[in-house]
Amino acid sequence: MVKLNIDIDVDFNALLDAPKSDQEAVLAKVNLALTALKPVQRVQWALNNLPGTHALSSSFGIQSAVMLHLLSTEQADIPVILTDTGHLFDKTYQFIDLLTQRFSLNLKVYQSAMSPAWQHARFGKEWEQGIDGIDAYNKRNKVEPMQRALNELAVGTWYSGLRSAQASSREGLPILEIRGTRYKFLPIIDLNNKQVHEYLTEFDLPYHPLWEEGYVSLGDVHTTKKLEPGMSEEDTRFNGLKRECGLHFEI
Repeated sequence: MVKLNIDIDVDFNALLDAPKSDQEAVLAKVNLALTALKPVQRVQWALNNLPGTHALSSSFGIQSAVMLHLLSTEQADIPVILTDTGHLFDKTYQFIDLLTQRFSLNLKVYQSAMSPAWQHARFGKEWEQGIDGIDAYNKRNKVEPMQRALNELAVGTWYSGLRSAQASSREGLPILEIRGTRYKFLPIIDLNNKQVHEYLTEFDLPYHPLWEEGYVSLGDVHTTKKLEPGMSEEDTRFNGLKRECGLHFEI
């Protein structure tokens, strides 16, 4: 078992039911210890110490090969959850096929119960209806399917490749936190773009093919833009109105 240099003996199952103040005190010590470890060591520790089914969510975005390689190398059959809106780029679907085959991923695809065509007929182009329309669309196509996936797969520990360098909304996120009844684990939260590139290079992993066309963050075709002069990475998503779809902040 991978051990941390901390002076507490943590029962991570019991911690989920502990008072919030106790949770915060324990997590502060654990996160301090985790910061001294490399991402692979963090993952090894989490797989050995955190409870429940472990699963990784992935958008199969620009640098998603890092987390897919990192997790599948340590646990080959770990469920990989994709929330498919039906409006991803063609090259994203091709990238999903490529990485699924290369890493032999245990891919779990979740979608809204309502088809994209039916949603369009009923609600119109919600992504053109301001923040309210975008929020409604995201809840139906991203947040609800992910919540359903986490519940149906009985996920106790949820891994994500969020990084602080990607957006101001992600600054200050810890490696380990408690979200409701499960743990959220972000093993590469503190990696910068140079470190991500070095990882991809070391293991001969691909960027998403649209990286070469000027995209730095990817979502749906209708709400993703190339990075242009004067824009930040956050400006390339949801017509610059917002950065997050809610998947990582509402669940």
